[in-house]
Amino acid sequence: MFDSAIPPHGSPYDRGSADRYYGRDFDPHYWPHGTGHGKRVELRDMTPDEIIQYTKGYQEEEDRKVW
Repeated sequence: MFDSAIPPHGSPYDRGSADRYYGRDFDPHYWPHGTGHGKRVELRDMTPDEIIQYTKGYQEEEDRKVW
């Protein structure tokens, strides 16, 4: 889905990872133009691969924000 080792900011993987890191609920979504830019793509409009990427980012995030 992405070429570099770091997924693009706003990608499904990035958003899944960020949600887990910040202790947010599992809520598949992404921002195709970068987080907070353009229109947020909701679960109902995501492809199966995008949902898999979000889930993978959520499940693979091992760090947690210490508040």
